[in-house]
Amino acid sequence: MIQGEETSARKAELLINELRSLSEEGYSLNPEDIRFAVRAVSTGGEVSLRDLLTNHVPVSSKKRFVIPKTEVQKEYIEAIKAHDIVIGIGPAGTGKTYLAMAMAVNAFLRKEVSRIVLARPAVEAGEKLGFLPGDIYEKVNPYLRPLYDALFDMMEPEKVSKLMERGIIEIAPLAFMRGRTLNDSFIILDEAQNTTSEQMKMYLTRLGFNSKTVITGDTTQVDLPPGKTSGLIEIAKILHGIEGIEFIYFSERDVVRHKLVQKIVKAYERYEKRSADNPKAAE
Repeated sequence: MIQGEETSARKAELLINELRSLSEEGYSLNPEDIRFAVRAVSTGGEVSLRDLLTNHVPVSSKKRFVIPKTEVQKEYIEAIKAHDIVIGIGPAGTGKTYLAMAMAVNAFLRKEVSRIVLARPAVEAGEKLGFLPGDIYEKVNPYLRPLYDALFDMMEPEKVSKLMERGIIEIAPLAFMRGRTLNDSFIILDEAQNTTSEQMKMYLTRLGFNSKTVITGDTTQVDLPPGKTSGLIEIAKILHGIEGIEFIYFSERDVVRHKLVQKIVKAYERYEKRSADNPKAAE
């Protein structure tokens, strides 16, 4: 029995029928799918759950494919398919890097590109790692660990290791991109809010023929030293409106981690807004 205002009740009925239809066709629904489905329907607009849950990205792993969980994630995937440069901006947990990685793996498997390059600026997020032992690769490895984690989630570790040995998959600090031109590649720049203006310009001019790049970051979590302008914040002003470059903005509604992550992101947004409007009230 569905009880409530007529429009809402109709949405609930359509939601239940669509979920039942998907289940009968063999789609394995889990609690996360139900929650995202309810959120998608309740935010308004005409949303097809079938499109949302079955518009998957095939990858080479036991998962077999990665599914966009929100309408913005779906727009993000479509933008990556259609444009050579896509910039995904939004809070943690919205799938910016994970979906970009899925699209990179998919493009490689489909032989649309011959290599995958993953880059990240080596900027401390409050911790000092400069005195760790080891060579340069061992020192920067902690910064690149999230990229390894996402990659291993989509491809078998043995296959990743072989491709990395052959240089087909490369994970490197952003500074290692200087002086290179990357052709026939899918390049992801993660944590781009921690690039300087100069680094971002350098990175954008590395793009070669038959290449795509996805730039991801959260403009509310800049770890650059005081006085340094974030390259990600700057390009939102410089590159806006250029054909072939697409900006996708995520919000707390797109958070796909633990349900508390969404509440935490929202709480921080409220606090930061109070601080900006009235610094004394936020104390």
